This record gives sequence, C-alpha cells and structure tokens, in this order.
Amino acid sequence: MEIRVAIFEDNKLMRNGFEAICDGTSGITSSGVFPDCSDLDYKIRRSDPHVVLMDIEMPGINGISATQHLVKHWPDIKILIQTVFEDDDKIFAAICSGASGYILKSTSPARLVEAINEVFNGGSPMSPFIASRVLKLFQQFAPPVQSDDEKYLLSQREKEVLSLMVEGFNFHAIAEKSFISYETVRTHVKRIYKKLHVASASEAVVKAIRQRLV
Repeated sequence: MEIRVAIFEDNKLMRNGFEAICDGTSGITSSGVFPDCSDLDYKIRRSDPHVVLMDIEMPGINGISATQHLVKHWPDIKILIQTVFEDDDKIFAAICSGASGYILKSTSPARLVEAINEVFNGGSPMSPFIASRVLKLFQQFAPPVQSDDEKYLLSQREKEVLSLMVEGFNFHAIAEKSFISYETVRTHVKRIYKKLHVASASEAVVKAIRQRLV
C-alpha cells in the first residue's frame, strides 16, 4: 500500500520539491499539494492522506492551528511538521498541538522519506537537535507532577522503550539499542499507548515528561 501524503507549503519551489520527492519514492505518493490551509476539511477529503506534511508559516491559517484542527477532526491522520524555524516557542507549540513529528526543512530528501515512513508507522521522528530542545523545554516549563508510574503499570522494557522515545530515537534505532526486533518495538509502543491512554508518540512523550515516567 502506498502512503498518501498531502503537502501544505506556501513556497512554490519547496512545494514542488516535496511533491517530486514523494512521487519519486517507491511506496509514497503525493495525494494533494496545497499552498495554504484554507478550506482545510475540503482539501483533506479530496486528498485523503495518511500523512500530512505541514509547514508552520503560511498565509491565513498557520500550520499549528491547522494541526490542532486535524488532530481534533481527523485523528487517524499523522502530521509531520517541517519548517525552517528553530524557535523554541514554535517547537513547543507544534509538539503540544499534537503533531506526530517535527523536522527542519534543511533535512535531506532521504531523511524526509524516512520520517514519512516513521510517522506513518506510529513513530515520532525528530531531528536530534529538535529532540534535545523539546526535552529541555519540557524540563524547564512543564509543571512538576508526581509520578503515576505505578498507576500505569509499565513494564521495565516498556519504560526503556518510552525513555528512548523521549530522547527522540525512531523505532529502528530503539530496536537496535534494545537488541529486539522492529516489530517487537511496535508491539511495546502499542501497549504503552494503551496504558498511558494516548494515541500518538508525541502524546506519549509529553505525558512521560510531564508525569516523570522515565
């Protein structure tokens, strides 16, 4: 099955580049290419994407507001934010909006393709720079909450996997570091989602940091 990707990007050159990358990669296709988020629901119905590649700064509705809308009304769609910004506030807002991943536009085409596959398969791709900033931001700004570790009944292996997710590692990297298979990692992650009552990797990471689970 091909991964359908809807692209929201106001820069025509970059928009065309993202489209070419998707259409030139086996297993991925661009199902819709848009310069803004106006008539967002119509564009989503028309393109029927599995993954949305979302720019932050666009005329009219910005990418963070659009992400919040999609998370609420189209919860099955995975959202990968891609931007030139390294601004802490925008990183924080994007992750809290429910985006499943956040990478910079300076990311190579090969890494973009990898991130699309990761987010489609339930991962939370972030560049190492972004992951470290997110961790520091939550440590700095998240209010202290007493650990609910016992309430969630996470196994030791699930805690290890969740800890690596917080550090920004993708599922393949977690499998290598934990000496287990990729499919086993996915099984652990599904159990983590169920126990934490979350639906995405970004939500799991936020909850883990806020409630000091790792």
